[in-house]
Amino acid sequence: MAKSKWLVDVAHSEIGFSVKHLMIAKVKGVFHQFEASIEADPTDLTTADIEFAIDLASVDTRNSDRDNHLKSADFFDVENHPKLLFKATKIVRTGEDEYEITGDVTLRGVTRSETFKATFEGAGKDPWGNEKVGFSASGSLKRSDYGLTYNAVLETGGVLIGDEVKVSIEIEAAKA
Repeated sequence: MAKSKWLVDVAHSEIGFSVKHLMIAKVKGVFHQFEASIEADPTDLTTADIEFAIDLASVDTRNSDRDNHLKSADFFDVENHPKLLFKATKIVRTGEDEYEITGDVTLRGVTRSETFKATFEGAGKDPWGNEKVGFSASGSLKRSDYGLTYNAVLETGGVLIGDEVKVSIEIEAAKA
C-alpha cells in the first residue's frame, strides 16, 4: 500500500487506561473524545506521521465524582490544560506487523518522550466498499513525570493511587 491519509472512526476506536488503586485493584477508564491525524502506509508504519489530541474532559471511569476529581487541578487540570497531545517522532519495526512508536507526549504543560508497542491488525473493506485498517497500541506513563502527584498514604503502607498508568489504544480508520 502507498502512504495515505486515514480518518479515525471514533465510534469503533477506544483510548483506555488503568491505574492501581489501594495497591490491590485497578481502576479503568476511557476518553470518549479524541482526534488523530494519521498519514501512513499501514503495511509499513516506519514512515508514518501520527498525531493524537485527547480531550481530557471526556474522561469516563463510570464514577462522576472520580471523573470530576480527575478533571480538577489535582490531576488533569482541564481548565488550563484541556488536551493530552501525542506526536510520533520515531517508528521502528520490531516484527511482522509489530512496531515501537516513540513520540512526544504533552500533558499538563510537560512534554516527554514515550514509547508504545503497536500492532497493525489488518486491512479490509466495509460493506459499503470503504477501505479500513485497524491498529492497537499499549504502553505506560508515570503520572509523576507529568506533575500528577496527588495521592494519599495508606495506613497499611503504600499509596492510594499507583504512579504507573497503563494505556491501551484500539483504532479503526478509514482511508480519506
